[in-house]
Amino acid sequence: MQQPVTASTASAASQEHRSGVVAVIGPPNAGKSTLLNRYLEQKIAIVTPLPQTTRNRILGIVTGTDYQMIMLDTPGLHKAKEMMNQEMVRIAMDTLEEADIVLFLIDAEAMHALASDKKRLAKRYAELSNYLSKIQCPAVLALNKVDRLAKEALLPMIERFTSIHPFRAVVPLSALKGDGTETLLHTLVDHLPVGPQYYPEDIPTDASERFIVAELIREQVFLRTRQEIPYSTAVLIDAFKERPQRQGGSVVIHATILVERGSQKGIVIGKQGKMLGEIRKAAIKEIEHLLYCKVQLKLWVKVKKKWTSNEQILRELGM
Repeated sequence: MQQPVTASTASAASQEHRSGVVAVIGPPNAGKSTLLNRYLEQKIAIVTPLPQTTRNRILGIVTGTDYQMIMLDTPGLHKAKEMMNQEMVRIAMDTLEEADIVLFLIDAEAMHALASDKKRLAKRYAELSNYLSKIQCPAVLALNKVDRLAKEALLPMIERFTSIHPFRAVVPLSALKGDGTETLLHTLVDHLPVGPQYYPEDIPTDASERFIVAELIREQVFLRTRQEIPYSTAVLIDAFKERPQRQGGSVVIHATILVERGSQKGIVIGKQGKMLGEIRKAAIKEIEHLLYCKVQLKLWVKVKKKWTSNEQILRELGM
């Protein structure tokens, strides 16, 4: 894996080494994983245009010369009915107990889109206020995707959010383009407690390669299938074997894509296996970039009815 950010990006006001846990929470598709990947300068958390892509807590370690920020990327906060979705929200809210500071990340563009419907907007703020009421440590508000909005649209939003929670700071940014991300980093570091470096500087995450590989495969399923299919799929790594150098030094991976119905299996495989072949090809490219070696990927698609409500499978998926 590549080395994370090591440039001196902590605030000039920080004279002692700072370290701690930043829980990144917020609604689905707000840009939490995009922000984490930007700070790490590599893909640890998968990103798609679809909401609820992230299902697990993902730990990223951002190390500077005088700080170490342990960021917990979390599933999006949403109204959950199915067991899997309820687990996703639980995972997100449980990170609050570990946090030294909470980063509440909002899609400013999505919030602004509700501005013309006062009833829906009020309901949305009420929902977010309920989550914010659970925070017991300092919190910073980040308004993401502001590059898509006029500046005058931000002031009412900032006033509304600061009226429902005592944020220590508010930072507008674009996680995708990088605008405002350095300012946010300085702000978060300034609010971390004085503490030691907990992880070596060349470790960007505690996630295993098997976990990240499964996520990279699932990302391609999300990107290439439609409607309800992505939300009914999961990826299990069956085997992960490194071949010795005399055999080419490649990695052979066997993985299973779970679906809930036979019709979904047909869509994931595609006519004459075309869809599965596209998923495999795109995933190999991402996995090789992660592992820095050649990869052989064997994919199977299996039907497991109602797996999203199967506690044993959810535990196997780390939920």
